[in-house]
Amino acid sequence: MSETFALLERAQSGDNDACREALEENKGLIWSVISRYQGRGVEYDDLYQLGCIGFIKAVKGFDFTYGTQFSTYAVPKIAGEIRRYLRDNGAIKVGRSDREKGQMLWTLRERLRSRLGREARLSELAEASGMTVEEIAVIELATTPPESLQQETGDGLTLESTIGMEGPEENLVERIALREAIDDLPERERYTILLRYYKGLTQAQTARIIGVSQVQVSRLERKGLTRLREILGE
Repeated sequence: MSETFALLERAQSGDNDACREALEENKGLIWSVISRYQGRGVEYDDLYQLGCIGFIKAVKGFDFTYGTQFSTYAVPKIAGEIRRYLRDNGAIKVGRSDREKGQMLWTLRERLRSRLGREARLSELAEASGMTVEEIAVIELATTPPESLQQETGDGLTLESTIGMEGPEENLVERIALREAIDDLPERERYTILLRYYKGLTQAQTARIIGVSQVQVSRLERKGLTRLREILGE
């Protein structure tokens, strides 16, 4: 076992000295993540404290059987802690209109699910809401919580692992901008990625909602992931 993993294992077991040592050794990683969130109305020292909280959560939750580098697991956890704070304290702005539409869509989706006994198709949701497919995709993307890089689909996949989160820590930080990159995708590819990796649905479930075949969903997903890799400079 490497010295790093041995240190993390001690920290996981409740060794406070090991936790402090792990924090000290990973200051560079934490700073590299929080630097992305400067200018959001939060003091730099406060961002660092949030980063440290996210780091400790990563230490506690890291599974040595994952077969991944610790930094690959830690970066989204650190960024997620900061983004959650920014969102909850209003530093990440989602307009009132978008929030209201998002709540309306959620309520409407639940009502249709209850009445139909299945997930509503996208066309059915659009008809019932009076919104276009494009509007629904934009609203749901804007109001979806940002912790979804490690959200598993019904097939056990994550967007983090699918697009490839291995590599230098600087590149990992850039890939936290994945949600912004999704916004550049064509409509159907964007909605497919949203349903698959942000809602955690299987290809079959996604196909029923969009109203296409599972083969078409597979193609849309593949195209969307390819475009994301290109946007992110994979």
